[in-house]
Amino acid sequence: MDTITSAIRRPRDFQPSQFIRLSIGLHLVAGGFLALRPEEWPLALETLALDHLILASLGLWPKSRGLGPNWRRLPFDDAFNNRVALTFDDGPDPIVTPKVLDLLDATSSTATFFCIGERVLQHKGLVQDIVARGHTIENHSHYHRLGFACSSVRGFVEEIGRAQEAIAEMTGRAPRFFRAPFGFRSPLLEPALCELGLDLVSWTRRGYDTRERSPQRIQKRLLQGLSDGDILLLHDGHSAKSLTDQPVVLDVLPDLLATLRDEGLQGVSLDQGIPAFMNDNDAHTKGASES
Repeated sequence: MDTITSAIRRPRDFQPSQFIRLSIGLHLVAGGFLALRPEEWPLALETLALDHLILASLGLWPKSRGLGPNWRRLPFDDAFNNRVALTFDDGPDPIVTPKVLDLLDATSSTATFFCIGERVLQHKGLVQDIVARGHTIENHSHYHRLGFACSSVRGFVEEIGRAQEAIAEMTGRAPRFFRAPFGFRSPLLEPALCELGLDLVSWTRRGYDTRERSPQRIQKRLLQGLSDGDILLLHDGHSAKSLTDQPVVLDVLPDLLATLRDEGLQGVSLDQGIPAFMNDNDAHTKGASES
């Protein structure tokens, strides 16, 4: 991990969530109960199985804060109002991403691109263009594996750290934020993110544009109930094809950006919407727990 050291931000102190503390306590109680009454092992096993089922359910719920801090929307601050965070996952894509950049430029919008580390290494020029045009690149793992959430703490640190190194090398900036592939995670992810100095980000609204072909349905999911401070999720990588046979995100984005403008909302990057001082542990926990 020595080659990753320069890309690691200042670590955060690991503070287990209330649910994780309760889970640890339950395991200790179950162990003591078994020591006193070993014949009751089925009851202890059933209790722990239920606990693990709940943990797994929280890991499959991307917006959950049961496993640790999780930015689901921008923190409330009078100095940062009328802003909506635009985020794009799974890139960079050599065909789609440049067109997304052009659409963002047309409305003076900025965005956050959660990039896959190995794709960053494959498209250095495109990555540098994203940054040169005023956007930020954050960490979306190195391989975007389906089984990512099943990693150990060390496995998380190694893969996320590898992407951290790739992005820092290509952009000159170590990412602040991490978004889990598919939004799935486990209780072991937060300790790894603390070690790497990263904050977990999910979203407020998503359009399911990796499988939905209708721009209208995607826009409805993103815009219905939209409010200041929302974090919107779209994809410049793995975007579904629309009925016009082009990546659907390119059909969605012009109308989405126009609607934001008409509503007096500005599309911004997470860096612009979450002040750097909120990396501090107390502010991080407070801001990430606001709804």
